[in-house]
Amino acid sequence: MSLSGEEILGLVAGVCTTIAVIPQIKKAWKTKKVRDVSPGMFGILMLGVGLWVVYGIMQNDLPIIATNGVSLGLNSVMMYLMIRYREK
Repeated sequence: MSLSGEEILGLVAGVCTTIAVIPQIKKAWKTKKVRDVSPGMFGILMLGVGLWVVYGIMQNDLPIIATNGVSLGLNSVMMYLMIRYREK
């Protein structure tokens, strides 16, 4: 199976947006501080990424489904950390 230039571009873009949250997750996990992280922003981001997964399913586009599915999982981890470590 050969990938077109557009497919490669889409995969690279998807990987970049998927891994972008990893440094924030690592920092929150290590420091247990999430005070300056916006749960509203992550909620909206998760909604958008979830909609991309639905779109990918509707289009039968595995790269969109895979990259956004992983992104949704990683953003869910960050949201969990924000709930777990929020200051009371």
